[in-house]
Amino acid sequence: MAQIDTVVFDLGNVLFQWDPRHLYRRHFASEAEMEHFLATVCTLEWHLAHDYGVSFEENAACLKALHPGAAALIDLWRTGFQEMIPGPVPGTSALITALKARGHRLHGLTNMPAPVYPELCVRFPELALLEEVVVSGEEGVIKPDPRIYEILIGRTGLEPSRALFIDDSRRNVDAAAALGFHTHHFTDAEGLRADLVGRGLVA
Repeated sequence: MAQIDTVVFDLGNVLFQWDPRHLYRRHFASEAEMEHFLATVCTLEWHLAHDYGVSFEENAACLKALHPGAAALIDLWRTGFQEMIPGPVPGTSALITALKARGHRLHGLTNMPAPVYPELCVRFPELALLEEVVVSGEEGVIKPDPRIYEILIGRTGLEPSRALFIDDSRRNVDAAAALGFHTHHFTDAEGLRADLVGRGLVA
């Protein structure tokens, strides 16, 4: 088996937490009302357009035309986006630091609106340890489409057979495996650390 010399991280819910409920919970009288809003107005399917690179202004305009009474809540998706990210996933930053100290190449591959990533670099300085980060909103293609993995491969020169791909989405992990990556389906940093130790990537 080829030795792993590169580790590729997903970002949301691997390096930092992300959930719209962190933002919207305080704007509704009950959990049921919030869940109804997120299931019928600002849905994850609607948000997916942002990950493809559609601007919030364009995407929100279409939604506000359908739900004019919810315009202020829809606008919160962009103005309050950072509140959806309450903080880091415990333990992952320390693993990134440990991998870097061992000399491994580190990259990121994330489904994310393009304007959000620079804001996160300010909040999470450990992102600077990643040599290259491919952001779907900048590329117009999202995981698990093989094309976005190929963008990362082409940009970095990594060999999938020598790279470990880490993501909390099983679909994204399976797509990476189909391209020849070693993979880890992330659930928490403790499980990831055990896998990294088992592979000899950290002590």
